[in-house]
Amino acid sequence: MNVAEIKYRDIANGLGVRVSLFVSGCRHACRGCFNEIAWDFGFGKPYDDETENKIMRELAPDFVEGLTLIGGEPFEPENRPALLGLLRRVRGELPAKNVWIYSGFTFEELTGRTQPLSRGYGEDGIEMLRLTDVLVDGRFVYALRDISLRFRGSSNQRIIDVPRSLSAGKPVPWDSAAHI
Repeated sequence: MNVAEIKYRDIANGLGVRVSLFVSGCRHACRGCFNEIAWDFGFGKPYDDETENKIMRELAPDFVEGLTLIGGEPFEPENRPALLGLLRRVRGELPAKNVWIYSGFTFEELTGRTQPLSRGYGEDGIEMLRLTDVLVDGRFVYALRDISLRFRGSSNQRIIDVPRSLSAGKPVPWDSAAHI
């Protein structure tokens, strides 16, 4: 997996101050994507132990709310193994931090509720979801873009409470008021 960018003090991609890891590689190719350069799986630099250790150090301070995985596409099959390892480590070493993931795949695609099965679906992807608090899902749709939306680029995208959704077996909207 390659890293397109890491923002160590990000306030745009989730609630509070966050470490945001922008992965490379995305096959969605959404028209108007803000990060088109990261569609290329070879863009950026390789993700390695040094990168992961720095992410963990930067996540550790109390004022950092959590980790955001964004892209590119975190749920592309090529990206899931490294990200699953990172999520396991975050949950093991920094369990108070929350995790947000931005994905062009929908919750239904990621959980195998669509036919044919999406390339975003897989056991490692399901485990990634189990380690996630909030999923911002759905492809960016240029015709539905709205710069006034909080944490999303187009009105079709949803902000989902992942633990509640996995329990309910269907998407449950994230309630920002409960987290302020």
